[in-house]
Amino acid sequence: MSRKLSPDERAAQLRELNGWKSVANRDAIERSIEFADFNEAFGFMTRVAIKAQEMDHHPEWFNVYNKVHITLSTHEINGVSELDFQFARFVDSIMKNG
Repeated sequence: MSRKLSPDERAAQLRELNGWKSVANRDAIERSIEFADFNEAFGFMTRVAIKAQEMDHHPEWFNVYNKVHITLSTHEINGVSELDFQFARFVDSIMKNG
């Protein structure tokens, strides 16, 4: 089972990410991303969905046209774990690589 990260551990890892922040009133991290259009947003979501299935770690997300909002939290521990940061780093990597 994953271990819940301390506030200091979470803050240190958040500083290394692009656009991620802590969720107010919840032990989770989030990021909003805007794309050129729906097709680009949907392609991104498809890549993320494949990785989520591989990791067996699924995001909460919301999509409207060209915007995707992602929230990450490890549900079995009701908080943020290293798994959430691995997932966030994957998201960041595909944003850099197109």
